[in-house]
Amino acid sequence: MRLSFRFIFLLAVAGMFSFCSTHKPKKSIADLRTAFNYESGSAEKYNKFAETAMKEGYDTLAQLFMACAKSENIHAANHAKVIENLGEDIGITETAIFEVKSTTENLKAAIKSEIYQMQTIYPGFIRDAENEKAPEAARSFTWAWDSEKKHLKYYRMASSVISGGNENNLPFNWLVCPNCGNTFSPADLKDRCDFCLAKQERFIGYQPKQE
Repeated sequence: MRLSFRFIFLLAVAGMFSFCSTHKPKKSIADLRTAFNYESGSAEKYNKFAETAMKEGYDTLAQLFMACAKSENIHAANHAKVIENLGEDIGITETAIFEVKSTTENLKAAIKSEIYQMQTIYPGFIRDAENEKAPEAARSFTWAWDSEKKHLKYYRMASSVISGGNENNLPFNWLVCPNCGNTFSPADLKDRCDFCLAKQERFIGYQPKQE
């Protein structure tokens, strides 16, 4: 039986759409799940570090830890949203494993964590998303990656200040973009987020409570 050209064409188009609807960026989805767990764990860890800093009298540093924790939570939520948009679920969530020590030791652990995210996790994840043509995943990874670079800068600055014995040299307040997790010191503050263009008035602020 001979098939008309039009019928064959329609079959080809139907097959193409079927492939597009079932094809998913599997590596990127796995990366998103890994990043979700890591970011969630980092948020929990930094909140615990903030509690320790408060107990040890480092009120301003505690605000930096809390701001970074909020940033990591936003990254996790963004990763989860992309997973959901791809028709998948988070899967098995992992329990964060970390130690809470003195504030100076916690700062060293935070720096190590940020270096790992910045140098090891996100560059590869971004490449995977770009190779699989998964723009939402690439954007979520990039926002997190760029934020981690700033966290690393701030933690290194805080470590230098604390080791010098003068916490008062730290910025007094910190701000976080609610869309992408971009984190700002007052010196870096802009009218709009330079990652997602959210307006400054939407930023979430962290500063010590006034007595």
